[in-house]
Amino acid sequence: RIYLSGLVGFLLVFTAEARVGNSSELNVCTETEQCLLFDLICKTDDYEVRHYDSVNWVSTDEKSWSMDYASIKAFRRLFGYIKRNNIKMTAPVTLKLSDKTSFFRTGIYTMSFLLPVEHQQSPIQPTDEKVFPDMKVYVRSYGGWMMSWTDRSQAKTLSSALDSVGAEYNGSFHYAVGYNSPMTLFKRHNEVWYVVQDEPVCGSSEERDMSHIS
Repeated sequence: RIYLSGLVGFLLVFTAEARVGNSSELNVCTETEQCLLFDLICKTDDYEVRHYDSVNWVSTDEKSWSMDYASIKAFRRLFGYIKRNNIKMTAPVTLKLSDKTSFFRTGIYTMSFLLPVEHQQSPIQPTDEKVFPDMKVYVRSYGGWMMSWTDRSQAKTLSSALDSVGAEYNGSFHYAVGYNSPMTLFKRHNEVWYVVQDEPVCGSSEERDMSHIS
């Protein structure tokens, strides 16, 4: 992961095997050439369980009392980075936030842009290297606009569904995930992710072998 801190920032890269591919392989990726690919473990009426391989991201922190305000500032900072370095936009964009931060209380929001395939092995301007592990996540999808209240509502719905089946997950934070440009008005696709702990639980749905999503 390349890490941008503040307006100037420093860079930190986590090397990994990339699972970044053509957006045609994922039906929710309609606005970028490349997208983050995953393996579907299982699916219920309330959520999916996915496996993501390790990939490189460019990230930045923003301290703010508002998710919406933090998102605007962080997005502009990251977009400036990829524009200056002639890096293509990809999907999704993720925003990591604490579940313990209440409305109108200051929190740290970490936004990340996925680096395209051509920059996965040699990200621009790295200063340090570490390994960022792959992960399994519980996912809930929804449409419309991703804002503070919609994200928290969807996160609550997902966590309640997971609690009802006894699923183990890291409830201290979640990812707000978007696939669309801020200029897209209709047919938007957003997601909420919680990181799986122990073995994933698929509720009453039949588990399937991990198979590539296309």
